[in-house]
Amino acid sequence: MRNVIGVINLGSTRTLLNELTRNRSIASVPFGGRYRFIDFALSNMVNTGIQKVAVFTLNKSRSLMDHLGSGKEWDLDRKQGGLFILPPAISYPYGEYRGDLQNFYGHIDYFNRSKESYVIVSSSHMICNLNYQEAFERHLATGADITLLYKDAKGMTDDDIASCEFLGIDETGRVRKMQDRPTDERLLYMETFIISKKLLVDLIEKSFRQEEVSSLNMIKNSLLTLNIVAYEHRGHLSVVNSIESYYKHSMNLLNPDVWRNLFFEPGLVYTKIKDEPPTKYVVDAQVRNSLIANGCVIEGTVENCILFRGVKVRKGAVIRDSIIMQDCEIDEGSFIEGVIFDKEVMISKDKRITGDKNAPSVITKRSIV
Repeated sequence: MRNVIGVINLGSTRTLLNELTRNRSIASVPFGGRYRFIDFALSNMVNTGIQKVAVFTLNKSRSLMDHLGSGKEWDLDRKQGGLFILPPAISYPYGEYRGDLQNFYGHIDYFNRSKESYVIVSSSHMICNLNYQEAFERHLATGADITLLYKDAKGMTDDDIASCEFLGIDETGRVRKMQDRPTDERLLYMETFIISKKLLVDLIEKSFRQEEVSSLNMIKNSLLTLNIVAYEHRGHLSVVNSIESYYKHSMNLLNPDVWRNLFFEPGLVYTKIKDEPPTKYVVDAQVRNSLIANGCVIEGTVENCILFRGVKVRKGAVIRDSIIMQDCEIDEGSFIEGVIFDKEVMISKDKRITGDKNAPSVITKRSIV
């Protein structure tokens, strides 16, 4: 796959996770105890053998850049290829951002100067573990102009697939339509596609001349003129497009089968390494069915929870059905249930905070309650 450029497209202006994306891009939202959303997209590419990856950012990218660094954890700190973090192609605060193709067009020299012949473009909020090799070979074998990856969403709820696009496919596997409501087959477009670099550059330039600034509409406008085929992803897919779906898919990680499918099959998921001690479980601490990252100190009770690095649960505190992000501290005697705490939240002694599993409460970063 050395002939392929990986592109992670963060150019959407949609605010999907409200409080959790107030000060960060969706790609850097913490997930699963020690990971970020972007870790999955990056790991999928490097596990496939892609050695050149560009991240097209939009705004609120400080935490993302801090997390990615030089790309060392993903073996992308290279002299040839490696990781490229490309800023938005707009001059803030006076410029006007209209769509993700604006970023592509503004950095079109990145594509023109690259020696690779093909491009795989993905988003970051479609969380899955996949290897692109088979999809790429299918793209070449069919002679497709564009290959769109999709997931059969028959087993997903309407909330799971809100704000998604769906494909209509004929008997030959060619995509005949794309729409923002479920087709009868419920084939969910994963916002991932494979295309030759030359065709991508041509479509970007053509779309911009026609004042089209959306990559999705660029593909839709090509359905009649190009051979666009579909490839089914048969593994696990978590579509995170709301606070409720974030909570749901995070808590699903407590299922060993989901955890295995997301983090180990078909490849490992890599993330930024932090040297911290193992979690310390004090005498009388009680932990059941929970995912606990390193560096935590547990003195109280933790049930059905996900705790990120460095969380402290003091004596007599009880936490249930909750997601507690990095460096939070829950003081003695507090009761927490059905909530999401962003990083560095401090909960005072004997506080009680509860939320609904279907509409979890979110406590913003560095809050003191």
